[in-house]
Amino acid sequence: MTGGTSYEVAVRAESVLGEGPTWDPATGRLLWIDILNSRIHTYDPATGRRTLRRTEQHVGAVKPRAGGGLVLNLRDGVGLLDPDDTFRWLHREPVPGRRGNDAAVAPDGTLWAGTMRYDEATGGGTLSRVTGDGTAEVVLDDVTVSNGTGWSPDGRLMYYIDTPTRRIDVLDVDAASGSVTGRRPLAAIEDGAGFPDGLTVDAEGCVWVALWDGAAVRRYTPSGALDRVVELPVPRVTACAFGGPGLSDLYVTTARVGLPSPPPLSGSLLVIPDAGEGLAPPAFAG
Repeated sequence: MTGGTSYEVAVRAESVLGEGPTWDPATGRLLWIDILNSRIHTYDPATGRRTLRRTEQHVGAVKPRAGGGLVLNLRDGVGLLDPDDTFRWLHREPVPGRRGNDAAVAPDGTLWAGTMRYDEATGGGTLSRVTGDGTAEVVLDDVTVSNGTGWSPDGRLMYYIDTPTRRIDVLDVDAASGSVTGRRPLAAIEDGAGFPDGLTVDAEGCVWVALWDGAAVRRYTPSGALDRVVELPVPRVTACAFGGPGLSDLYVTTARVGLPSPPPLSGSLLVIPDAGEGLAPPAFAG
């Protein structure tokens, strides 16, 4: 086990449901969201500068676009923010009682956007693949809380979390079509250790997983072996992503929703300096 194992506070905040940290190499900023407050945050670690933008709907994920601007996974579908801050829908598919949740950009530039029901009804969510022209295809249905999604460094494997299963699953990626098959467990979270939420994959092909109600992030090897645990001072750890100039710092989002007496740092953006080496995040090709 090597790399950083202690945390620092990047941004002290009281986000209700902080989520989805994403490094934007083009701007040198970290993007993250507060889903239930409908807010997009940015943070520049070089200057400490922060920005805040409200969205018209609950926002489950935000990712950079190749041509500038952002793609958003919203309550009613996937939308685009242009560089001039103009909003337009890319794929609108409202379903009463359902919202967008975590999303990730694949190596081919497509957006893999998850959904879930507000009441977390079993099987009420999906994972869809959205192309730059707005074409959407449901890849996985019968999902409950669609969460962490990521790809191996060579693009041949995809990792995926449906949180209530308590598993990190792995799927095979077809190089020609980008489709996935052969879903199977990589690792399971044991009773009492929380539930897997967001994930990121590092340059060694290891999978970092945030543990909701587990007060930690974990690193699993490509074979599914647990090889690192970083404990954190908040129970509801939601997602993680590498960022910074060398992609060596692991940024971690947290939440305070549902906690009667949240610990002081609940809802803050934390960082584990020199945790490892991240992969350059692809931008959405739309």
